[in-house]
Amino acid sequence: MIRPYILAETNWKHLKEEEIELAVLPWGATEAHNFHLPYATDNIEGEAIAAESARIAWEKGAKVIVLPVIPFGVNSGQSDIYLDINLNPSTQFAILCDIIEVLNRQGVYKLMILNSHGGNNWKAIVRELGLKYPKMFICVTDWFKSLDKTLYFENSGDHADEMETSLVLYLTPDLVLPKKEWGAGKEKKNKIKAFSEPWAWTERPWSQISEDTGVGNPMESTSEKGKRFFTAVCEKMATLMLDVAKANIDNLYE
Repeated sequence: MIRPYILAETNWKHLKEEEIELAVLPWGATEAHNFHLPYATDNIEGEAIAAESARIAWEKGAKVIVLPVIPFGVNSGQSDIYLDINLNPSTQFAILCDIIEVLNRQGVYKLMILNSHGGNNWKAIVRELGLKYPKMFICVTDWFKSLDKTLYFENSGDHADEMETSLVLYLTPDLVLPKKEWGAGKEKKNKIKAFSEPWAWTERPWSQISEDTGVGNPMESTSEKGKRFFTAVCEKMATLMLDVAKANIDNLYE
């Protein structure tokens, strides 16, 4: 069945009569995820969350359209991990600028970047594009930060961890290697204490911090956990999509 809120599936007969209120752009990455998850993990998660969230919002009256996922992200810290594909932030800026140019010209003045990769950092890019396109309302969501993960998972992490493994076990189980192949996801910490605190940052050279490219123990992962987390994330994301779609962007503050 054609989903009218998915641009890749819908058609000109439908869209020529439609007035889209919000465009959603999933943006992922192509990179190793421990030994057991596919390189497209971030794209699989981002596409699925965008589609299900948009379905919920659409059925509540939001005229939302999900654009095709951008499958490459910033992977500058993984330059020596085989076939991890890097897009520089300047390249991301150029791609996003071209997409916004189309939306702005055609009267779709709201864009949500549904970010699905921790290495993508959007604030500076969105600030600059906001000045270039003053009619546009541009927002960014990090779905993986939207909920308290401790309510769903036993083990913390941020890459191919229990959360991501559970999600992929639910969404595309045929792409997950048997459990005996999973790495432990043990992370080596920076010896300088401040870089383990939120006020100081330096890029992590991935091959130095993880033997299997994972960060976080995936061993307690289950499809059931993934389904529960996916459902909760999509409900929350759908509420935001609906709110943004219906909001008067010239009167957002009180």
